[in-house]
Amino acid sequence: MMMQFACTARSADDEDYRPLAETPLTLDFAYDHGVSTLADPAVWQVTLTNNAAAPWRGVVKLEHCVACDAPRFFLSGFLYGRNRGEAPIRVDNRYPRLRAGTPEFPASPWWMVRADRLSHPAAFLLDGGRWYGLSAAPYFVRQNGVLQPWQPGRAGTFAQFAGFTCSLNTGSVGYTLGYENAPWLFVQSHNIKPRAPMGENCLTLAAGESVAFPLYLYDFVAVDGERTLYAALEAVYGLWHTPPRPGTTPSHAAELLAGAVTRDAWLPDDKNYVGITKERSDGSYEQNKIFSISWTNGLSTAVPCLQAAHRLGDKTIRAAALACIDNIVQNSLDPRCGLPNETWDAENGWSCRGWWFDGMYTGGHSGYLVGQTLYYILKAYRLEAARGIDHPDWLAFVQGVVPRLAAARNGDGEYPFTLSEQTGAGLEYDSLGSAWCLAAEAALMQLTGDTADLPAMERSEVHYYDAFIRRAECYGGPPDTSKSVDSEGVLAYIRVARLLHELTGKAVYLDHLRDALCYEYSFKFCYNVPVQVPPLSRLGWSSCGGSITSVANPHIHPMSCTVADEMFYYLRRRPDAYIESRLKDTVGWSLQTFNTFDREYDYGRAGWMSERFCHCEGLLVQTYPDGSLASTWFALMPWACGSVLEGVCGTWWDYKEKEENLV
Repeated sequence: MMMQFACTARSADDEDYRPLAETPLTLDFAYDHGVSTLADPAVWQVTLTNNAAAPWRGVVKLEHCVACDAPRFFLSGFLYGRNRGEAPIRVDNRYPRLRAGTPEFPASPWWMVRADRLSHPAAFLLDGGRWYGLSAAPYFVRQNGVLQPWQPGRAGTFAQFAGFTCSLNTGSVGYTLGYENAPWLFVQSHNIKPRAPMGENCLTLAAGESVAFPLYLYDFVAVDGERTLYAALEAVYGLWHTPPRPGTTPSHAAELLAGAVTRDAWLPDDKNYVGITKERSDGSYEQNKIFSISWTNGLSTAVPCLQAAHRLGDKTIRAAALACIDNIVQNSLDPRCGLPNETWDAENGWSCRGWWFDGMYTGGHSGYLVGQTLYYILKAYRLEAARGIDHPDWLAFVQGVVPRLAAARNGDGEYPFTLSEQTGAGLEYDSLGSAWCLAAEAALMQLTGDTADLPAMERSEVHYYDAFIRRAECYGGPPDTSKSVDSEGVLAYIRVARLLHELTGKAVYLDHLRDALCYEYSFKFCYNVPVQVPPLSRLGWSSCGGSITSVANPHIHPMSCTVADEMFYYLRRRPDAYIESRLKDTVGWSLQTFNTFDREYDYGRAGWMSERFCHCEGLLVQTYPDGSLASTWFALMPWACGSVLEGVCGTWWDYKEKEENLV
């Protein structure tokens, strides 16, 4: 079997990479088994040897080169297609873009990145109807003094991270021993650092030392374009999966999280939850209100707390949640356009000028927030109705708004990303996040039985599927991301696919539901990163089951926990070992990622949880009081707690109580 590899190396003293023949290193490739297909990758045993009489420090790069015309690259959690390199780049949020030639910052024709910025240790290239890819160990360990690639079940002391690459210049995806974050390191979308000098990123080989590792190569037909990626990542998952560490129980999680949110983040006078609660050095609290009707506040906290209150029989938690919902229903509607305003403060009252406003292209009502608000009001309505409690004003509120959203669909059937404050007309589109409007309309249709708009809704679903899900490039979720590729917007579509299947019984919606889940899984870690910074390092915290937020804000956060019920829904209708394992990862991660006792995560009280977990040291910004770096934010963030509550207080709770098989 033949391979085309460009092998280069950069020592700690070199300015750039040079051919391996100009170094004291050699690489030997020995074919092991496999035929490069999706199900059976070609496995090569690769041996790197330092032939010098002195130690060698640096980075070795193996680029798998193919003849390309218009390649699209997929490094899961980091780069999708070209990371919208075709779109305008002078936007508020900066993130890695691929563009040919010599483009301006933040675009580049090539990227190098440390392996733990990817959710799966693999890089894929799609071109000319074929997929090419490679996978290898994300890091190396020393076992009895011998340097070895990490693999599931292998013990050893952490030694060094590897890395992955992609390049339009060479038409390649690649793997590095040692790593670089180049041409820039994106800590956050507003915190970008230049390529660092060689140092801790270097692999060190003693004189005469060798290291051997398996390299998995893929070469297969793109049966259905980009969506074939989902099957490829399923195969990679099978190679590297390690489950999260055991956590607490759903009932204990509900008690702690909903209890902490109601006790330490509920403001009865404002009838909403704070955005952030932090501790001051004197033990008092600092609370940042940043109110919203949903997404990072409001109903994204209140409705999961209502779920928890019903599960626990807790009247205090329920009363706060109901007060939040009632306040939004009774006071948020803008009479000019018939849409709910999205934020409130004592000085300005209700408006659309939330904390995200100045990062938007166009001001106005957000289809993401409005649609999500209606969806959650209906979810709360159903929760209460199941217990014989009616809230007719909640239902009437949604019934008044949904037709206005439907009327603003464009010719593609897409709901608006932004709507006019004066008239409710659609101002901006090109967004998967607006699928929340479709989810809300489908949820309302379930309750009322009025299916008159169903044909139009099904056309909208086709648009969202073809434009985003099929292409494995979902963007336009939360309003603060400058339409970067993310894992959040698809959570709306996942609800849509489930609801339309419930409404119609059509098998295609189960197909689409699986694809949408698999897209979200592309951001979800399949293994546990060896975090080197406290508190996550001290706790043995697990990254597996946690999802990277977006290519612009690449920390792990808990929003993907909210679709646990949709995973269950799929499994009840189609047994699927892969979806089942991913569901267990998701819930397992969520049950081990908050304080189960005071200051477990070096801050706060039991039940406190942050939204930001830095699985990769390249993301660190938070510090301890002494100035040393920390791997999480030290803050109670109610929406993050709500995400876990929504997952574990749904169908998972019943499963754990009965201990039945998932499928």
